[in-house]
Amino acid sequence: MTKLGQLYSLFDSVKLPENLPYTQCSKWELKFLYLVGRHHLTGQDRIVELGSGGGGSTYALALGLHESPVFDEMTGRLHAYDFFRVGKGTYATEKFLDPGHEAADDNSFLDDFKRRLDPFLPFLEIHAGDLWQTSDPKDTSPVEFLHIDIAKTDRVFQCVSERFLTRMRPGTVVLHQDFAGPRLPWLHHSTGALLPYIEIAGPPIRSTLAFEVTEPIPDDVMKRITEDDYTVDEKLALISAVQDRIDRDHTGGIPFKSVLEMGKAFVCHYDGQHKRAWSIAKPLQTDEYLSRTRADHFAQLKKAYEAEPKVTTMARLKKLVGKK
Repeated sequence: MTKLGQLYSLFDSVKLPENLPYTQCSKWELKFLYLVGRHHLTGQDRIVELGSGGGGSTYALALGLHESPVFDEMTGRLHAYDFFRVGKGTYATEKFLDPGHEAADDNSFLDDFKRRLDPFLPFLEIHAGDLWQTSDPKDTSPVEFLHIDIAKTDRVFQCVSERFLTRMRPGTVVLHQDFAGPRLPWLHHSTGALLPYIEIAGPPIRSTLAFEVTEPIPDDVMKRITEDDYTVDEKLALISAVQDRIDRDHTGGIPFKSVLEMGKAFVCHYDGQHKRAWSIAKPLQTDEYLSRTRADHFAQLKKAYEAEPKVTTMARLKKLVGKK
């Protein structure tokens, strides 16, 4: 069992405050964040949360660091990145606002976030705004921990990979919170590319896949990831490699093999191969979990397939004749 994997046995021992800030993370994911902060991290290198939202996940991680016997609050820092405002493109919800509070003129909930995280502000460094603007492209300092809950688009993932994943070293811990999202296949095939250099902690913790870097990652591997330099077929093969490593989440509720299979469909969809995408997704409609939770995903893929111009039999014959 991996060192990270040993934390699973401690879930029942964690008693988090009942009044945690609103978060879309499950109680299991929050407990794991606490355990990583409490028992694993040192603060000697950068501790980074990408997508802090309303602060629930930040609070759980910060509480673990606060109770850690080795984390030094005078020198260690937890870096929290987010838009910290509601509005188009932020993927934030008004639930991130305190009850009875309205967003600031710029739709910001940053003051609410600071109020909730007040006990930990001395070692919390907040980076508010677009990640491309708030992250430093010249910063190459090693990252000890990455909690990634922000890569909802390929554009944002490019920033994550260029400016944070490239700073991974042996010992770096990464938590992909959105790993159960079929529409985010860049999380899946990039992890496939990293498999020779990482150790997966164990079954996903609900939606979160956790892994630790165990070997130096070659520059050419990171370059291909950051430049998205893989063909569709290569991406599908990389996702298959991840499917060989994980099955269901630790509660048995999320069938990750099926989730990742649908992720393959979205690889094809984003490449404009709608027929191929639907041919992958269509059989998955019999999966109970996907049919219950991802009906809109199926509808999106089917609509794109049906809107694609169909090649008639006559057109095929003319094309064949033209080749002779």
